[in-house]
Amino acid sequence: MTRRHRSLFRPVRLPRPSAAAVAFTLTLLCGAVYAQSPPVPATAPAAVPATTPADAAPMMPATPAAGTRQSRSTLKQLGIDYEITLRGIQGTAGVPFSIRNDQVVDRASLHLKYSYSPALLPDLSHLKVTVNDVTVATLPTPVDQAGRMIERDIDIDPRMIIDYNRINLQLIGHYTRECEDPDHTSLWANIDSASYLELGWAPLQLTNDLSLLPVPFFDARDTNRLELPFVFTGQPGQGLLQSAGIVSSWFGALAGYRGALFPASIDTVPMEGNAVVVATPRNPPAGLVLPDISGPTLAVIANPNDANGKLLLVLGRDDAELRIAATALALGAPLSGPTASIGDFKEIAPRKPYDAPNWIPSDRPVRVSELVRQTSELNVVGYHPDLIRIGLQLPPDLFVWRRDGIPLDLRYRYTLPEGADKSALNISINDAFVTTLPLNGRPAPRSVSDMVWNKLKAPGAMPIQQKVMLPTGPFSSNSQLRFHFFFDRPQAAECKNTFPDVSAAIDGDTSIDLSGFDHYMAMPNLAAFGNAGYPFTRLADLSETVLVLPDNPNADDVGNVLTLLGRMGASTGYPALRNRIIAARQVGEHADQDLVVLGSRRSQPLFGEWAAHLPIGEAGQSRRVQLSDWVFERMPSFLSPDARRTDLPTTAEVSVRPDAGDVVLMGFESPLRKGRSVIAVMADDPAQVNRLFEAWFDPDRLRDFQGSVVLLQKDKVRSLAGNQSYYVGHLPPLTWLRWYFSQSPLLLGALVGLACLLLALIARWLLKRNARARIGMSG
Repeated sequence: MTRRHRSLFRPVRLPRPSAAAVAFTLTLLCGAVYAQSPPVPATAPAAVPATTPADAAPMMPATPAAGTRQSRSTLKQLGIDYEITLRGIQGTAGVPFSIRNDQVVDRASLHLKYSYSPALLPDLSHLKVTVNDVTVATLPTPVDQAGRMIERDIDIDPRMIIDYNRINLQLIGHYTRECEDPDHTSLWANIDSASYLELGWAPLQLTNDLSLLPVPFFDARDTNRLELPFVFTGQPGQGLLQSAGIVSSWFGALAGYRGALFPASIDTVPMEGNAVVVATPRNPPAGLVLPDISGPTLAVIANPNDANGKLLLVLGRDDAELRIAATALALGAPLSGPTASIGDFKEIAPRKPYDAPNWIPSDRPVRVSELVRQTSELNVVGYHPDLIRIGLQLPPDLFVWRRDGIPLDLRYRYTLPEGADKSALNISINDAFVTTLPLNGRPAPRSVSDMVWNKLKAPGAMPIQQKVMLPTGPFSSNSQLRFHFFFDRPQAAECKNTFPDVSAAIDGDTSIDLSGFDHYMAMPNLAAFGNAGYPFTRLADLSETVLVLPDNPNADDVGNVLTLLGRMGASTGYPALRNRIIAARQVGEHADQDLVVLGSRRSQPLFGEWAAHLPIGEAGQSRRVQLSDWVFERMPSFLSPDARRTDLPTTAEVSVRPDAGDVVLMGFESPLRKGRSVIAVMADDPAQVNRLFEAWFDPDRLRDFQGSVVLLQKDKVRSLAGNQSYYVGHLPPLTWLRWYFSQSPLLLGALVGLACLLLALIARWLLKRNARARIGMSG
């Protein structure tokens, strides 16, 4: 996806081989032959690109460390969360996987669970497994095992493993020795998503070089959740925490869909792995020697407790220099060597509302070529092509009331089918069907006149241009617009089933337009916060956001703040350069800001001061809130047709009193300023907030974040809908009046009645005055 990243710096791109090239050198004497790395498939989840890509760093001397480790990933963990079905005489599916820069694979095996059709001829059929286009196994299809689940272990030569890899599973299937239909329904094989890839690997000791960043602290090749500790000396001050928040939000943006946790450690460097140290020379962490600094400084050193681990040092002589060092790191300053000083720093311009790099701009039409990494992702080939997927992350407060949908100006090309009439383009949003367009060389008519005009034109002029309205109901925080080209294979004569290949493409000039939509939403709305960090992420640099810590925060409180900022960075794709972290006693100075409040009733005094405003009452008391029935019956839309969120009906009132081990996420209007929002994370033990993050990172449980209260009881998420009492955003006056009175027809009727009565009184007075005037003239 194209990122509109405004950076003060231009990173220097220096060519270097990847870690796999180092492994190649180590195995060259054994005759290793490396396959050409294929491109990342379109189905792989998109990650926010690093400002300084890992594959643009200089050559790094690296030595494999002693000790082999093991990892196992199911197909579901590799992004294939469904059972693969291979169809036809050469049905194929691909599974991508990648290897971190600081790892060398010395053992690999694929544990495959599969089944196949009883109709397959065993002497003509088999299942072919390739890795990076090199065949590693051909699995027979004996009759006695047909239709049953079979498990096989397939060893993979580790010398074939490179940075980005692809396992291809291909069915070579035949059901007859005579003429056969290549699409016959008896030609199938299923690959279970519980199949897994097992790797044995040894860590690489990388050099201390800033040009490798974000490696090894984050590696885009690693699809696992990022867990990166932050190390502080004593209780960190607010300025130091704000700098750490910039760094954690940057790493959160890089981690993207993977999720990221940032536990905090006080005075203790982790015993293994990587970590970030934010410090000044006056107070270095125990056992750590910091380099001499004369200004904002970034450095990479070895973890003194782990030969394979690294420490990223963010240093400055005071809070201002720490912030400059953190900002330079997050914006991609060109760095090299083990230590770098930041000079000639200029403040970057503040962000504008709704301009987050990850969000679809809402002030202009957006071309789909801006939303994909490569235009090749918009092309497909063959009679059974894969879907074309385009990610769409929309602002959550689009006001879609009385709108037909979101306009899509679609332009597409395809091979015009010959002699077939069922070919079509199917369009969907996620799994929700939108429309079908026939592939007959003409656009689909929208009226009788269009139909007549289309018949007069010669078919086949490409690209086809089609106006489509996308319904707002199926959209989620991270939606996919999916295009499926279906080509109806012509029926050929006996034993003549060879046809020219077909292809199709979505034109890069296809555009989606949100510019006609206003921004207006009823609050609180924890679905918008959980999915997009709204309303805080309305400004991608969080310049109108303040995080309020307890007066005496411990390491868990600090880690919770850093993880929250990382989550917001993942939503926007931009570091929180203007985040502010304060204590409860300072909150009055930031009344005109949106607030994130953390702590317990004992440690956070604001929970006591604002007790009357909280959706849940004090301990020992119970406040009655309304339980939303969406948990039991249906899921609400991400974009509501009504800012009042009428898609959250209620079925019962419940009395809520959180237990000691529960974690509560609450949303309410700020007691300090109308129209400002407060999100509160309350837990008696701040270490328990990690359970909330685990639920937050789980897409299935994230759907349960709704209403004004999310109550986490053990692993169960309950959502409660309180009274929505305020709105954020702006509507034009006429639109607001129409919307307001559409919700209050009785009030509208009363006002119309009063207006009629007033007009009648005025008319009566005018008539009487005219009558008196006529009488006076006649007298």
